[in-house]
Amino acid sequence: MDLLVIALYMLGMIGIGWYAKSRARTQSDFLVAGRRLGPVFYAGTLAALVMGGGATLGGIGLGYEHGLSGVWLVFSMSAGVAVISLVLAPLINRLRVYTVSQMLELRYGAMGTRVSGIVMMAYTLMIAVTSTIAYGAIFSVLFDIGKVPAIMIGSSVVITYSVLGGMWSITFTDMVQFVLKSVSIFLILLPMALFSAGGLEGLHARLPAEAFNWTEIGPGKIFMYLLLYVPTMVIGQDLWQRVFTARTDAVARWAGFSAACYGFAYGVAGALIGMSAKVLLPGLVGRDAVYTEIVRHVLPVGLAGLVVAGALSAIMSTSSGALIATATVAKEDVQGKRSTGDGHYDEIRNTRVYIAFFGITMAVIACLVKDVVTALTLASDFLVGGLLVAVIGGMIWRRGTARGAIASIFAGLIGTLGTMAILWDVFATLPIFVGITCSLVSYVVVSLLDQPTSPAVLARWDERVRAKSAAPASPEDLAVERAPS
Repeated sequence: MDLLVIALYMLGMIGIGWYAKSRARTQSDFLVAGRRLGPVFYAGTLAALVMGGGATLGGIGLGYEHGLSGVWLVFSMSAGVAVISLVLAPLINRLRVYTVSQMLELRYGAMGTRVSGIVMMAYTLMIAVTSTIAYGAIFSVLFDIGKVPAIMIGSSVVITYSVLGGMWSITFTDMVQFVLKSVSIFLILLPMALFSAGGLEGLHARLPAEAFNWTEIGPGKIFMYLLLYVPTMVIGQDLWQRVFTARTDAVARWAGFSAACYGFAYGVAGALIGMSAKVLLPGLVGRDAVYTEIVRHVLPVGLAGLVVAGALSAIMSTSSGALIATATVAKEDVQGKRSTGDGHYDEIRNTRVYIAFFGITMAVIACLVKDVVTALTLASDFLVGGLLVAVIGGMIWRRGTARGAIASIFAGLIGTLGTMAILWDVFATLPIFVGITCSLVSYVVVSLLDQPTSPAVLARWDERVRAKSAAPASPEDLAVERAPS
């Protein structure tokens, strides 16, 4: 019965992708859902993206290990969503671009977008890979098969619905996945786990007092989560591509903030489920196994399948969002085939080829990679150390120049990766400090020594930024044109 429920869920995702195929008539439809999502769809798809495998399996596992202080991973992700929604989302939405690198080119003029594109592509591809490994592990247990065929089953579903309808497919499937995982976590697993553990009174009676200390995980770990995941959410292409889908500035700001609030609640629910599992199953080894084991322990057949499908939906949301982000950056920035949004069939067909290619690449790498947490941390360090200063600096400091931005990217990457290599510790906080410092100093110094950015470039930037709002896109909606140097 559980397997039947999961099989129906997977077929349903492919069916939704087939339906969404008819909605993807232009490149703008395919990449950013026509830039016309309202508050419900926007908040749902954003929450589905952020509250993925790391927030679901990782959050529950951290709750099992550290009690309530295990919420800080999910809290950091949600804080990043709140920052980008309340501060940056309206501006991002008005820029009418498809990628972070196109924003850099719009702000600074002609510059090496290929460099920033490669940095972003490496990050989004690794997010897709880690999500693929996570749902592959679940399929492996469910169907009692090896890692490779399990990954092939799951990735084939994600690739299929992503290729069919692009962002419209992902938007529709994200809404289904958002509802499914919300019901699974808040209405089924959380109350059943708490009830089986004796409620909050049972947790207090059977767990040590420090399990209820919000900072028990340690200030160093909390600071690392905030330092790494808040900036990652703020400048990540996967999140920006969701912001591009918002119909108006108000939708981007307030519906996005609603998604962040949902994330905070999701983090608390995950920690409580993990704490209940600690009471009921005290001998578990490995945090990623906690979700599956607590589901098996407290839920009957059929209902367990629904809740496992909820976990799969969370992970697939992240995987599909990162996959289309990778394909978009590769096509628009690295390869340099800029979209015109004019609805030509070749544009959509070419983008589908990119999604299929990177989907297969994602599956192959997932079959080879073993240390997921290390790879994910390295990718986040790579992104934040390389791009944070160039992106945020361009938004708040008009004296910043293209050469300053390029210098900051290289200096940040060298500082971050060099320090990491010296310390030989991927999880240390010093490399990201060094990387951001080197990036900031290089950005300021080189920009001040350089000629100011062309007034024509700044005027074009101001025209986008000062627009009252981003109106719904028409088929003539144009992507970034190459700006003068």
